[in-house]
Amino acid sequence: MRIPRLFHPGPIAVDTEFELSAEATHHVANVLRLKPGHPVVLFNGDGNEYSAELISVSKRLVTVEADACLSLTKESPLYLHLGQGISKGDRMETVLQKAVELGVTEITPLLTERCAVKLDEKRWEKKQQQWLKIISGACEQCGRNVLPTLNSPVSLSQWLAKSTKAMRVTLSPTASDPITKLAYHSQGYQLLIGPEGGLSENEVHQAQECGYLTVSIGPRVLRTETAAITSLSILQALHGDF
Repeated sequence: MRIPRLFHPGPIAVDTEFELSAEATHHVANVLRLKPGHPVVLFNGDGNEYSAELISVSKRLVTVEADACLSLTKESPLYLHLGQGISKGDRMETVLQKAVELGVTEITPLLTERCAVKLDEKRWEKKQQQWLKIISGACEQCGRNVLPTLNSPVSLSQWLAKSTKAMRVTLSPTASDPITKLAYHSQGYQLLIGPEGGLSENEVHQAQECGYLTVSIGPRVLRTETAAITSLSILQALHGDF
């Protein structure tokens, strides 16, 4: 019997009945169509997962009760902070989803010269909530019990100005050094990926002036989502838990 994993955005107390969120309720009642008594696994990002049982199920209200808390981590020992140029459509969502599966620690959406997404403050807040749902859903799927940090969107200049102990890395198909030659860095990596259309020459220069190493992942120009996924995969294979 398949036991679903569900994200619950709040405290989880063992031996206490409580209501699931609206999103989890819809998934349980209307998508999976589970019945009372069905076992589920809950997590809320605190690093633990909780075995639980459905107590009551209706279309608009599902209650559960957790019976045990298990400390179980599937986090990579490698710190990976992805600075991703914001892309249109589902490309950004694809990057977020796959980055979570690949063990990213932190994600910062970046507004760059070629960023085609223009929103006001209210719509950015709505977009942020949408991205958080993508991240929690990816954690449900891949078994992570800690949600990666999703920072608010910032300009590239703001991102470059922030200090970090991680090794700063960005990509270029004309770079002489391949990403596979990156040495292990105990503080992890801060990876800068441009949006569709890439970073401008001026932005690449600014990044280099701020200490970013420019490396190649091959002679072909990759889509923004492919570049992010490939780079994270290589870093995990070289120095992480792959």
